[in-house]
Amino acid sequence: MEKRRIFEDVKIADFTWLAVGPVATKFMANLGATVIHVESGTRPDLTRVSYPYKDFQAGINRSAFFALYNDSKYGITLNLRLPQAQEVAQRLVYEWANVVVDAHLPGHMEKWGLDYETLRKERPDLIHLATALQGKTGPYSSMPGHGMAGVSLAGFSEITGWPDREPAVPFGAYTDFIAFPHMVSALIAALIHRKKTGKGQYIELSQLEASLQFLAPPIMDYMINGRVMTRMGNRSPFAAPHAIYRCQGEGEKWCAIAVSTDEEWQSFCNVIGNPAWTKDPKFSTPEGRKENENELDELVEQWTVNYPPEEIMTRLQEAGVPAGAVESGEDLVADPQLNHRGTHVILEHPEIGPHIYQPPPYRFSKTPHELTMPAPCLGQHNEYILKDILGMSDDEVAELLIAGALE
Repeated sequence: MEKRRIFEDVKIADFTWLAVGPVATKFMANLGATVIHVESGTRPDLTRVSYPYKDFQAGINRSAFFALYNDSKYGITLNLRLPQAQEVAQRLVYEWANVVVDAHLPGHMEKWGLDYETLRKERPDLIHLATALQGKTGPYSSMPGHGMAGVSLAGFSEITGWPDREPAVPFGAYTDFIAFPHMVSALIAALIHRKKTGKGQYIELSQLEASLQFLAPPIMDYMINGRVMTRMGNRSPFAAPHAIYRCQGEGEKWCAIAVSTDEEWQSFCNVIGNPAWTKDPKFSTPEGRKENENELDELVEQWTVNYPPEEIMTRLQEAGVPAGAVESGEDLVADPQLNHRGTHVILEHPEIGPHIYQPPPYRFSKTPHELTMPAPCLGQHNEYILKDILGMSDDEVAELLIAGALE
């Protein structure tokens, strides 16, 4: 018997954009939820107009950034500045959805008649999950922003980079990709509550607060000891050697090595053949290795440059020393572990063509996941949603087109 996906009864009206909301609803869709992504060509999702583009040619449907986080969803364009489009969005919620997710600043959903207090009057079972950079309440709630601003507000930029240089922004909108699991978890809790009681609820999530939990140790260190963590490059206050070391190979090849204990240090020394310098008393203790870290890094790299990073990683891991080859995008696509787990799924996009998509990073033994379709082109499913889901006539759809409500 075919296994049933766990969220097949969940119908999500998705008013999110950029990354954190779309990633959360994408993974719900992969586990069975039906998701209708509401957007507008008059104010396109920034990921639709962001690199990388297929064949380096810009286009509203050619961004791999948007495609990667919006697979398995239906897409409709509604210009919510217009009352006709607002009415369609309201019908979508009242007549079809049982979950609403939005990622707009305070006031927008209220302006469109889509706020929870309005919707719950007719739909007390409705779950509304709302997220914003700093939450929907408070003195900074109306400040626009996305993950690239969030990494600075949350303190990640201050600790990223080198101590003699200005702060560096971590690669990508980091807070988007560590906040979305909170959205999924909160929504699951609300679904369980509704199943037990029949009642919906409003969930409001601050991406900033969700991200701060990943900096709990340095925050506590400041609160308790008054010590402020700042940039250390690739180093750690608790390990040495701890860095990215140049390796053998064409181009730039690197391997990360982290030695935290005396046991790991001895294993590391054994792997590299116990050269004379490893017996120097200044390297015999963790404190000594930290005090002489510049010299230690140079000596370690004199060994790593003689071997490819994969060999270094394998030899050190077999000896119980944490190590990992630094992989490029090309390496990740070919990675045997990722491919064994089915991490890269090829779907045929109408304009991009064959494109890699990612399933959820978790696997359920009894409730499978499935990537059902590529990300939608702009307005791709307008007719299906308006006619088949909302039951509109050809004349009603034509009126919406004439009014510009479907732009």
